[in-house]
Amino acid sequence: MLVLSRRVGERLVIGDDIVVTVIEVRSDGVRLGIDAPREVRVHRAEVLEAVRAANVEAVAADDRTVASLQRLAVPARTVSESAAADPSGTPPANR
Repeated sequence: MLVLSRRVGERLVIGDDIVVTVIEVRSDGVRLGIDAPREVRVHRAEVLEAVRAANVEAVAADDRTVASLQRLAVPARTVSESAAADPSGTPPANR
């Protein structure tokens, strides 16, 4: 990790096209301005981590949830069941 000291108005250049400027220094934090191309995603780490945690929680399914979803699912008919239901063998779209 690179650690730098910067004063208000001073800049840090990352690569060819990302500029970080110190906007304000307060007792409780620092305000930074970030100038980057639109295709470069810039996120606050704590927000990104909260989104990731929420996504993991959203896809986690306990046994009760899985059982409830299985009761809602309609079983697919097999080819032999379809033929038994319509002895003519004509596909539904052609009847």
